[in-house]
Amino acid sequence: MTTLVVGASGATGRLLVQQLLQRGEHVRVIVRSKESLPEEIASSDAVSIIQASVLDLSDDEMIRHVRGCNAIASCLGHNLSFKGMFLSPRRLVTDATRRLCNAVKANEPLYPVKFVLMNTTGNRNRDLNEQVSTRQKFVIGLIRLLLPPHADNEDAAEYLRTQIGQNDGTIQWAVVRPDSLIDEAELTEISVHPSPTRSAIFDPGKTSRINLACFIADLICDEELWRQWMGKMPVIYNTEG
Repeated sequence: MTTLVVGASGATGRLLVQQLLQRGEHVRVIVRSKESLPEEIASSDAVSIIQASVLDLSDDEMIRHVRGCNAIASCLGHNLSFKGMFLSPRRLVTDATRRLCNAVKANEPLYPVKFVLMNTTGNRNRDLNEQVSTRQKFVIGLIRLLLPPHADNEDAAEYLRTQIGQNDGTIQWAVVRPDSLIDEAELTEISVHPSPTRSAIFDPGKTSRINLACFIADLICDEELWRQWMGKMPVIYNTEG
């Protein structure tokens, strides 16, 4: 199998690539610079590197890079700087999701392609009656207005949920929602839920990037796990204690 990873040079994306390689997968990555990748990824014979900004690719280039991929994983995110938060591209995640899905459809694959989107517990799954307090709704509303990256994450998930939907014959999807991301060196126990079990604003949990990367890789490689979470928005926490 071949998985295309966008956002592969990021803190979570590079861990995902490593997890996929450990499972014997072939990986294509789209990165602005090869030098941004760890040497073990950049030098791997199982990794194909496309040096480009994902939104700068033409439609034909996007179609070509997606062709032959069984899965796509988006670990794209906005840099935590003024430029990354407020300047172009303000819809990086949404536009990349839409264009990648369009490229998949243009290729008319024989079997459905998996699309895994890294997201956030601050985004509700509107297919479910997720309970959110009035206080949290107010704060999330402010974040949505004041911080464009949050609205971008919401819109990307909504594109998959409403435009691709549950019965698309070409694309199957899952939106993975970690809570507060932390760095840890080793894998630890996790719990996975259909909806948040705690407030993302007032009682956030923690999710290590390596646990998140492992879960996404498992979704891509484990058909039973994929069937469990396909078309859903699983929430992942590190197990406390």
